[in-house]
Amino acid sequence: MRIAILGAGAIGAYVGAALARGGADVHLIARGAQLAALRAHGVRVTSPRGDFHAHPHATGDPREVGPVDAVFLGLKAQHYAGCGPLLRPLLGPETAVVAAQNGIPWWYFHGVSGPYAGHRVNSVDPDGAVSRTIPVERAVGCVVYAATEIAAPGVIRHLEGTRFSIGEPDGSVSARCRDFSAAMVAGGLKCPIERDLRHDIWVKLMGNIAFNPLSALTRSTMAEICRDATSRELAATMMREALDVAARLGVHTEISVERRLAGAERAGDHRTSTLHDLERGRPMELDAILTAVVELADLTGARVPALRIVNAVATLLNERLSAPAAAGAAPLASAG
Repeated sequence: MRIAILGAGAIGAYVGAALARGGADVHLIARGAQLAALRAHGVRVTSPRGDFHAHPHATGDPREVGPVDAVFLGLKAQHYAGCGPLLRPLLGPETAVVAAQNGIPWWYFHGVSGPYAGHRVNSVDPDGAVSRTIPVERAVGCVVYAATEIAAPGVIRHLEGTRFSIGEPDGSVSARCRDFSAAMVAGGLKCPIERDLRHDIWVKLMGNIAFNPLSALTRSTMAEICRDATSRELAATMMREALDVAARLGVHTEISVERRLAGAERAGDHRTSTLHDLERGRPMELDAILTAVVELADLTGARVPALRIVNAVATLLNERLSAPAAAGAAPLASAG
């Protein structure tokens, strides 16, 4: 299988190395110091499951690669609308785009029936900009349960998890999903094909919606948020509000709020990706994780006062971060 990794950052390079290890024809799209290291030395992965190395083709120009069977998007969701110039050279008539993002995806109401069929979530697809760049027909959803970080250019530290759940928006088990899953499994990763990927989306979002913005606003780890009685209750309230929105959309999760909090506390002093972005002065990935859920609450009539307040404050902070970054940072700058 011929696969391009668009945004070969922490997650993208890890997936690319694993796919290459499994025998796939992999092409990494990156930039800057990361690209230079990938070209010179390939990807070195350090992991509790065993270190490994792979040296797939790496480039900053997707025109060198051309059409592929699948593109794995390692970009943050806020960069999807602007990735067209990088994505278009990789697309053939049947190319699938595997979108590994946190939160609510732009394709959420594609392939469903009911009152919201075809509805566009403006927070993640403003004026249809993402749908024009990545047509929903190409989309394969992906929920990432792996944690990685860039230890140095070309060196990926795998912390935990190897599961990448994928699924078609319409719930079918397609040939393209089976092919991509097989390539991932051959590389040593878990890649179940889910008929109801929206369930997985909300299970992961249950933690992201509370811990990601609160960690940035308080400069705290997940365990610190859980150990403080006030912030723990706020996190629990945000989770309960999110689950109410999910239920109104027909998604019911079996994980309790207390179980989710206990798991986060056991994770120790884990710094969320949103806190990492804040500390590096980069715009935070909030639209898909938080703002979209507030938008869905308005759509379904759910009351979400805690989510609404945290979203307002976090959005103001994000606007302060985005102002200096708006002067033309390329999408790959936030990959991984």
